[in-house]
Amino acid sequence: MKTNKTGMRGDRSRNAHGELREKRGDTFVATIEKKYDRDFGVRGDMHLDTLLKKTGFKSLNDLVQSKVGR
Repeated sequence: MKTNKTGMRGDRSRNAHGELREKRGDTFVATIEKKYDRDFGVRGDMHLDTLLKKTGFKSLNDLVQSKVGR
């Protein structure tokens, strides 16, 4: 497994080709809120996939880089 580049935020694992793997869609929003110090204003037991559909973002990265929940 390859390591993260200097300055990359978070600790994400990579697939066999060295690309960042996608975050599982069944991850609870509370886990993401805690990790990224955000409050998305939804129940913590909502799944990431549901939040992405609700907000219109395609990935966790897009969501975290937005101003939503800051």
